[in-house]
Amino acid sequence: MEETVTDNQKSGSDLFLRFVLWREKHIKEKDFVLFLAFVVGLLSGVAALVLKFLIHTISEYLTSTVNPERANLLYILLPSIGVVLTALYVRYIVRDDISHGVTRVLYAISQNKSRLKKHNVYTSVLASSVTIGFGGSVGAEGPIVYTGAAIGSNLGRVFRMSPRILMILVGCGAAAGIAGIFKAPIAGMLFTLEVLMLDLTAVSVMPLLIASITSTTLAYVYTGYEFEFFFAQTEGFYTSRIPYVIMLGLVCGFSSLYFTRAMNMMEDVFRKFKNPWVRTTVGCAVLSALVFFFPPLYGEGYGAINALLAGDTSSIVNGSIFYGDRESVAFLAVFIGLIILTKAFATSSTNGAGGVGGTFAPSLYVGCMTGFLFAFVANHLGFIELSTKNFALMGMAGVMSGVMHAPLMAIFLTAELTGGYDLFLPLLIVSTISYGTIKVFEPYSIYTMRLARRGELLTHGKDKAVLTLLKIDNVIERDFLPVSPDMTLKDMVDTIAKSKRNLFPVLNSRGELLGVVLLDEIRNIMFRPDLYRRMKVSTFMSIPPAKIEVGERMDSVMKTFDRTGAWNLPVVEGGKYVGFVSKSKIFNSYRAVLRHYCDD
Repeated sequence: MEETVTDNQKSGSDLFLRFVLWREKHIKEKDFVLFLAFVVGLLSGVAALVLKFLIHTISEYLTSTVNPERANLLYILLPSIGVVLTALYVRYIVRDDISHGVTRVLYAISQNKSRLKKHNVYTSVLASSVTIGFGGSVGAEGPIVYTGAAIGSNLGRVFRMSPRILMILVGCGAAAGIAGIFKAPIAGMLFTLEVLMLDLTAVSVMPLLIASITSTTLAYVYTGYEFEFFFAQTEGFYTSRIPYVIMLGLVCGFSSLYFTRAMNMMEDVFRKFKNPWVRTTVGCAVLSALVFFFPPLYGEGYGAINALLAGDTSSIVNGSIFYGDRESVAFLAVFIGLIILTKAFATSSTNGAGGVGGTFAPSLYVGCMTGFLFAFVANHLGFIELSTKNFALMGMAGVMSGVMHAPLMAIFLTAELTGGYDLFLPLLIVSTISYGTIKVFEPYSIYTMRLARRGELLTHGKDKAVLTLLKIDNVIERDFLPVSPDMTLKDMVDTIAKSKRNLFPVLNSRGELLGVVLLDEIRNIMFRPDLYRRMKVSTFMSIPPAKIEVGERMDSVMKTFDRTGAWNLPVVEGGKYVGFVSKSKIFNSYRAVLRHYCDD
């Protein structure tokens, strides 16, 4: 029986290989990628549906006994249980770090030739469904982006796609994940362009659209045509409100800045805990305390967003010890303000303790609260009568735009999530001003800054992108003949006769680089036999203007070339000579990579 199974598997493998070879011969890669984009969109859409189903099923089952009129001890227990279960699953079953999904997708594009591991196709879905279902204060969008990108990466590798197409398929999976979980095809595509920073080209636009549309269609078929958040615009928007919209944009910009820096600060704090169980204990304690006092921090927080968009203010304190104060205007303002301030701590504690989730939904959540609070305070201070629903919607776009540095995606996602297309102009204003405000203080988004700090970020600019893809090890030239400092000029001339190069490294007995000899600099003495025995290499060698270390980033190497004006620089490892790197070699490699990745 075992031999039959093996034979069947071998036969199936051979059949698939023949199909791949037939495809490579008869179907162009840029045409076949459209079919793969459809498959990626379909599979990512299924993954989004499964993730949403698991989160909602777990959450509804666990919170069915929650009493909205009093404090509930479940809010202390459930988030911690979920995080511990997730941490155990990740550490002992997955045995790989699957947190910060979007950042890891960016890293795969930048540094790993768009390759993601096979287990990423499902592990993030399982881990995040437990984390969020039990009340972890994170979002499902980061994990679904990771999952969709892994689907695209692995499917592309199965069909032996080139690295350039593999990068597009990773983007297709990410776009389809966002589109499927939010029913937002345009936002899904814009997420890939603005956050993952793939260039919009003739080759990439169609696959991205196909993947996003396929995933969204699947979501509509299985979950209906309702928007993710119910929003009925019963109050019109007037141009006289534009000054307040501009003010909200500024407020959202600073709210985004606070959220980003608070998240980074907390990540640094948790990174200092070397023992993972100490990290889990501290994170669970912070998370449980915050959720107990502020129940809207439980899970994704979509219930609170829906309540504010519907104009229901008092339900924001349901299930808390402050239920009796729900009619107090001053208390509600302080309560919502504290939620805005503590959401970043709840989110970072969830992830820091070992949970798996993203910052996508938290940024929407903080934005909704920020916009609502802005209008709520303005109304009760008697400045003007503003629509709290409308401003809550604008706040969602504003904070998301600032946190993710993606104003277009924030605008379209907010509109597609709620159907709030009538507020397109104020959404544009708030998103643009918020993005412009945070850019003054933070050049990178919450996703890209982790990679930017390590110099591993692939950016929109093709120059820096291609330099990031180049590796110093691949451009080192090693065919230079070395000389020693005690060699005579006669020995030097003999070495020159054997070499095809005009540059010679001077090394000591330990292989350490002492200097270099340039042919042009000794041309005036090399034909004087009277100096052959008297002059040694140590007398006419020169010190190179700079040295390149093995493993140094290519953008740093190019800066060194620009600073020194040199055409060749020596490469060393721990002081020992390795070879030389030249501008011409880098430029040739640059052109090859540019054609490989960017030629349409």
